[in-house]
Amino acid sequence: MQTIITLSPSGQTFSCEQEETILESAIRQGFSFAYGCQRGNCAICKGKLLSGTIDYEDPDMKGLEKIAGDEILYCSAIPQTDIEIESTEVFSKELPMPEVSPCKVVGKKMLADDVIHLQLKLPDAINIRFHAGQYLDILLPDASRRSFSIASAPHDNEFIELHIRHVPDGEYTDFIKNKLKINDLLRIEIPLGTFFLREDSQRPLIFIGGGTGFAPLKAMLEYAFYKKMQNPIHLFWGVRAKQDLYLNDLPLLWEKQYSNFKFFPVLSEPLASDNWEGNIGYVHKTVLEHFPDMSEVDVYISGPPVMIDAAKIVFIDHGLSESRMFSDAFEYNAHPNAN
Repeated sequence: MQTIITLSPSGQTFSCEQEETILESAIRQGFSFAYGCQRGNCAICKGKLLSGTIDYEDPDMKGLEKIAGDEILYCSAIPQTDIEIESTEVFSKELPMPEVSPCKVVGKKMLADDVIHLQLKLPDAINIRFHAGQYLDILLPDASRRSFSIASAPHDNEFIELHIRHVPDGEYTDFIKNKLKINDLLRIEIPLGTFFLREDSQRPLIFIGGGTGFAPLKAMLEYAFYKKMQNPIHLFWGVRAKQDLYLNDLPLLWEKQYSNFKFFPVLSEPLASDNWEGNIGYVHKTVLEHFPDMSEVDVYISGPPVMIDAAKIVFIDHGLSESRMFSDAFEYNAHPNAN
């Protein structure tokens, strides 16, 4: 039985098949709300239910702890009747549709003790579009999947670049580090997510990465430079120790090349051997030292959920509009044995 979903305030409608989530039906028909993990954890896809009833695939999702009142999670809500929903940001016919494709591993190296750099090559006959900042899923033989941010920009698309943090005793990242070989074939679904650069903004842009959260920001920054965006651009990259700034030379080079770009590395636990004289502590606190008034900026933040949740609270307290904060919380793999 189909149900009809009406979007407010636009009045646009689309249909939803039985047992299909709101997000699944929207993407299938060319509409996409802002979303991230697609698993009911990150709560990026939340919106208001104005009328009708829904049910959830999993009533114990931790994303439900991040919504209140009449808000629902589009990635997990299944309409039980015709419904009307409100969403602050809906993309229509703009996002590339995800596609499943084979790809070949053509490059593999270590960027740090626990960061793996992979280069993937799509077949020559396949031309997949994506936006800088989106992610892909590697599809495994057991029907599970692993999600990784795309670190390469779409204008430089000969290879797809991934930065993968090796998790000790993580089944899949152990496989990537120790067993995955050059010329091995993988199946991927690409592109996914709505974390991408809003090019129409004239506001200063603040990019904040935690660990390998630098990966999608790298893609966005390279694309912004390619498009010759003139906004003031600031990158804050938070890691534990100096060795974790695994591509530190790259943003230092950007500072020399682009007069509108500034780089602020932040160490939370610098080693004595680091001889560190730069920023120390939580990365979001360093941001506030430079931007105590955040009412006129756009923020792109990527990394661990705890970092993003903490930053969101204090940034809004300092004037940031929630609609101008775009996040990529690493909730993609928040299910058992997902490392």
